[in-house]
Amino acid sequence: MRSEGSQPSKSPFIGLFISMCGCRMTAIIGGVLNALGWILSAYASNVHYLFLTFGVTAGIGSGMVYLPAVVMVGQYFQKRRALAQGLSTTGTGFGTFLMTALLKYLCAEFGWRNAMFIQGAISLNLCVCGALMRPLSPKDLREKYVVRCDSEENRTKALSHSTETIKSNGVLGEEPEKKEEAANEEVLGSVQHIEIGGKSGSGRSMYGLRLFKTVSQLTVTVRKGFALWYSSYFGAASLFTNRVFVAFIIWALFAYSSFVIPFIHLPEIVKQYNLSRQDNVFPLTSIIAIVHIFGKVILGIISDLPCISTWNVFLMANFTLVICILTLPLMQTYVGLAVVCALIGFSSGYFSLMPVVTEDLVGTKHLANAYGIIICANGISALFGPPFAGWIYDITQKYDFSFYIAGLLYMVGIIFLLIQPCIEKKQPGEKSTEEAQV
Repeated sequence: MRSEGSQPSKSPFIGLFISMCGCRMTAIIGGVLNALGWILSAYASNVHYLFLTFGVTAGIGSGMVYLPAVVMVGQYFQKRRALAQGLSTTGTGFGTFLMTALLKYLCAEFGWRNAMFIQGAISLNLCVCGALMRPLSPKDLREKYVVRCDSEENRTKALSHSTETIKSNGVLGEEPEKKEEAANEEVLGSVQHIEIGGKSGSGRSMYGLRLFKTVSQLTVTVRKGFALWYSSYFGAASLFTNRVFVAFIIWALFAYSSFVIPFIHLPEIVKQYNLSRQDNVFPLTSIIAIVHIFGKVILGIISDLPCISTWNVFLMANFTLVICILTLPLMQTYVGLAVVCALIGFSSGYFSLMPVVTEDLVGTKHLANAYGIIICANGISALFGPPFAGWIYDITQKYDFSFYIAGLLYMVGIIFLLIQPCIEKKQPGEKSTEEAQV
């Protein structure tokens, strides 16, 4: 059972919460929702009830904790971002192993309803984790951005277009933002003027002024957050005007479905080759999961090397993964399948690089909204991938073709990543043409 069912589809709206409330408050609210989803699920009497409590409530809660964690790591680290993201996301792998064993024990000892209650109480610790996400001041963010730019000048510029391209497309346009900040400062200034003028008034009027000031500050924060979120998706400064980022989204739509197919059809491949006895001793899916944890860390370390580009490591990991998916059905021994599964687990460690690549494309400021879109695309891919693989089996009556077709679709997604240099070269020309027309 998984509570992340609605996490991918709601990720763009979680970006709205981060823009308005910040990472800390979003994570705390997410922890409360996740715990509430588990606790309410203890009263479930049918699957439809579980869909709302466990799938929707707990799923949204887990998403509201995960996305702020990714954004905060991106804000705090600049020299070893890939390693930091890799280490931070390894918790999901270890947590899967530990919580699965814990839930089995709790269900055996106390029953599944009481196990839901206990898990809900454990999930409240997410609120503590969220409270530890201390937001950086604007001054600290500027200093870290300068340090990051200075360090990246000495690295291979596989994504050298990132800031310039986005600015030319209007994603980081500052004029509307400056106007918005000026209007907000004017509102707060008028409130402070009224407060100073009313200091000689009664205590009740002072309390009313403080309440009015608090509401005004909250309104300004909400307005700024919503304006940033709206401009990222629908305004003239939309993220979708960045063509390289759009190509990245298309890749995400094809990628995740191919990754989940081995977990679905691998047990059938094992039965087909009469390898169930060896697989029961050490399941192949466990090999993927364990090596996946180490792959995140190792790929993060490699990506942070001064002479290596994160984008190139990301591409090589994708190529390795698609080759493994295409060759897996050809392995007819347990050792051969184990080696391929280990490579699948290691190469899929590029998931820890996705926030880094996304940040290079859109910048730290728009990371929450942009990565929310990527997670949403991955969720759509994972949603349609397994039924598509089952449909292929129904037509061919062979599990092999599911891997082959999934691998080919993955190659289509990689092609969109490879056209990045063409897009980079094309955009400056288009820009000069538009300026000439003006």
